[in-house]
Amino acid sequence: MEKMELDYKKIGLRVGFEIHQELDTHKLFCNCPSKLRDDVPTMSVKRRLRPTQSEMGETDRAALAESVKGKGFSYQLYPESVCLVELDEEPPHPVNGEALDATLETAMLLSASPVDEVHVMRKTVIDGSNTSGFQRTMLVATGGSLDVDGKKFKIQTVCLEEDAARKTGESPHLVNYRLDRLGIPLIEIATGPDFHDPISPAKAALYVGRLLRATNKVKRGIGTIRQDVNISIAKGARQEIKGVQELGLISTVIEREVRRQLALLEIKDELRRRGASKIEEKIVDVTGIFSKSGSKVVSRAVTSGGKVLALKLGKFAGLLGVELQPGRRFGTELSDRAKIYGKVGGLFHTDEMPAFGISQEDVHLLKSKLGASEEDAAVFIADSVGKAEAALRAVVVRADEALEGIPEEVRRALVDGNTEYMRPLPGASRMYPETDIPPILITAARLRSIKSSLPDTPEKRSTKLVGKYGLSQDLAERMSLSENLKAFEEIVERTGADPTLVATSLESTLVSLRREGVKVDAIGRVTLEEIFVHVVNGDIAKEAIPEVLRFSAQGLNIDEIIDKLGLSRIEEDELEKLVANVISENRKLVEERGHDAVAPLMGILMSKVRGKADGKRVHEILEREIRKII
Repeated sequence: MEKMELDYKKIGLRVGFEIHQELDTHKLFCNCPSKLRDDVPTMSVKRRLRPTQSEMGETDRAALAESVKGKGFSYQLYPESVCLVELDEEPPHPVNGEALDATLETAMLLSASPVDEVHVMRKTVIDGSNTSGFQRTMLVATGGSLDVDGKKFKIQTVCLEEDAARKTGESPHLVNYRLDRLGIPLIEIATGPDFHDPISPAKAALYVGRLLRATNKVKRGIGTIRQDVNISIAKGARQEIKGVQELGLISTVIEREVRRQLALLEIKDELRRRGASKIEEKIVDVTGIFSKSGSKVVSRAVTSGGKVLALKLGKFAGLLGVELQPGRRFGTELSDRAKIYGKVGGLFHTDEMPAFGISQEDVHLLKSKLGASEEDAAVFIADSVGKAEAALRAVVVRADEALEGIPEEVRRALVDGNTEYMRPLPGASRMYPETDIPPILITAARLRSIKSSLPDTPEKRSTKLVGKYGLSQDLAERMSLSENLKAFEEIVERTGADPTLVATSLESTLVSLRREGVKVDAIGRVTLEEIFVHVVNGDIAKEAIPEVLRFSAQGLNIDEIIDKLGLSRIEEDELEKLVANVISENRKLVEERGHDAVAPLMGILMSKVRGKADGKRVHEILEREIRKII
């Protein structure tokens, strides 16, 4: 199915997304810093979380699914930067006013209408990522919009919420979390399900990301902005795809989820044609069949005291091997459930046999033991009895869901654009009011104050940069979103340097050096200005800027760098002599190639004068001298 062209309108594709962006301020319900740390935590606290009923007497299905896993949680912390609020040992402090103002500002930029009162709500989450068993969130604005390719898309809500703890490791019975991220303020922007193709959501997410950065109040870097994508098709079911961190993956995730749902619908139709019915939960011990198996997994499990347990899936033969996404089959979906709810390493199924040391004879004996016909499939797991039974019960649930169609799920985005099961889609019963924080009145005076200092949208900034500084459209767009924008404007105004050169140095050269491991953050604003003053005065050539920046990061001043690199500028007469010598040494090349000799000779000359002469001037002299010859 991967190569088939899809008619998304006919399929009834509906897509919406949520963007979660960390704010660059202290935490939402305390004054702890919102900075992640890499040093080893000095303390840890262990907890267990259990689901409870809401005020309506209902228990959220996602919370129940998490509780079935039976895992404990270890919370790592730094006492000097994590307080009792994160540990849920102290009530939350009043809401961070700076974070709320930043959210209101973002809402206005999206033409959303702020609410009259902000009420903090609790959202049940017991996967351990919140020590309290819930995430605090608050609705700030509704009814906004954004334009993509001339089309208007709805912004349903703009919320402010606390980020979760970050997972640092996991074993079958314990999940490790670090509390430095828990409580960092997040703006959550949710669109309506208004997108009907895979491309527009990616463009819209890019625009929202640019708008957020235009406020200069958000964090930057990997992990500071995340996208969740909601996808459904007409005969399918809504899937919430969590954690799409790269904008370039959004379209791929949508395309592959559509193909997954179409394949699952085909499986459902085929099962109905075969007359399949709900799976009988009859788990059989088949250890004896595999006692001499060549499978290392089976042998290892049995040797350590485990068993091989099997289950018949009536009418499922051939369907477990159906590819849903590249490299992922329906059998993989069963395996996902087995791993999560049984804590096993995976499962075997007869659609992939003989393989993995399992012979055709083993398969024949297995199906015979289970009373399976040619239309039936079988799955088996080698592990401890308790884990294998729990895993196979989860397989039964997923197989029964295949008879009905597609279950609503929360799925994790993988780095290749595929997805895997996380938990059932939560219901409305997981939200209830926060009793420790009173409602916050949003006054007209507060809104007027924020509106009076709204930043320009990215489009307006780009237009101004093109008009005022003559930057190219592409460079203006990058500069308009850059944290270096203020530095750019001040350097150009104070030094008179070429704006394009300054912008390129800040947005390309510094980025390249950072990727090489150069500590460019050590280069201060004053140093940058000093470098461009030397360029304007002709003390160094613009070609020397990368090397000058490299050594500036090491703490050397500009005069030391010029001396160390021998960057004293070549005088005009000396430069002309150098050009003449290079032409003389390569006379034959000039006579044979004429004007085409400019490029190779420029390479020779720039290797001799790089950083000491302006490349444009070198090129002018070289062309002039070659024209004299030809």
